[in-house]
Amino acid sequence: MAIDVNGTLMPEQKAAAVVIALGTDKASKLFKYLSNEDAEKLALEVAKLGHLEAEQTEQVLDEFYKTCLTQKVVTDGGLEYARAVLEKAYGEDAATELLQKVSKYLKNRSFDFIEKADVKNLFSILQHERAQTIALVLSYVESDKAAAVIAELPEQKRIQVVRSIAMMDSASPEAIKIVEQQLRSRFDNILTTDFTSIGGIDYIADVMNHMDRSNEKFIFDEMGKDDPELTEEIRKKMFVFEDILTMDNRSIQRFIRDCDMKDVVYSLKGAGEEILAAFYSNMSSRMAEQVRSDLEVTVNVKLRDVEEAQSRIVGVIRKLEEEGELVINKGGKDEIIV
Repeated sequence: MAIDVNGTLMPEQKAAAVVIALGTDKASKLFKYLSNEDAEKLALEVAKLGHLEAEQTEQVLDEFYKTCLTQKVVTDGGLEYARAVLEKAYGEDAATELLQKVSKYLKNRSFDFIEKADVKNLFSILQHERAQTIALVLSYVESDKAAAVIAELPEQKRIQVVRSIAMMDSASPEAIKIVEQQLRSRFDNILTTDFTSIGGIDYIADVMNHMDRSNEKFIFDEMGKDDPELTEEIRKKMFVFEDILTMDNRSIQRFIRDCDMKDVVYSLKGAGEEILAAFYSNMSSRMAEQVRSDLEVTVNVKLRDVEEAQSRIVGVIRKLEEEGELVINKGGKDEIIV
């Protein structure tokens, strides 16, 4: 019986375990609600599933019950109501885990039909929609595909769509249903029944990371005129300290020269071996030895101080990139001439 690297049942095996636990009569009724493809997959997993210990079965059924309960309270009362109920029943950590799992599942049910469309078809279908509608739909596709669609939009609509995604927090079932119905003639319609988190700063930052530099610069320049705070908030999410690993040696050497050594030491406190190696290999032997020595004597550092030091270093990197002094590898359509 196949299991994941952690020794636990895979999701499809858990589904099979639930079906088996239900018994033949109830299980047969369940299969009537599945598509032919899903029914075939589930039947195969049931056939492949070997012996389960009673403890394993109990754990799977307990997880299934909690997931069903979570989905019901989310649907009935919304996320905040669900959180209150689940925290009271299972505690804060368990409630958060359940909500994340169910929200991800419910989100994936909405607009999953558009995943079948390539960028060209998706753009063709969305290009004449309102910016808010495009933003809603793109919040349900992969970030690289969303970036490609945005890049093809007219200049003003690009800005409107990026702003709409960034400011998006949640959408009601009614709003999602209306948009899905509008697209029904071009896609197989899939409805949602849940309030789910979509869009937001993190998502649009990921989208912008996949966008070519010319479009990124245009959008940020124009958005910065009307909403500088939102623009800067997105920018801050676009390059994190760990992304230094994607930079070439010359660029790392360049930004290190402009960094305060105290920030370098603090930023490396607790850093992984790869980050440490990236810094040490791009310093002089004397500087690397000094940083190692300082790290040994720098103790009891607050996490906030480490994050602030890393943020200042990222700020140096962004500034140097804007001045053309170094290169951040982001993908997209940029060409680098050596």
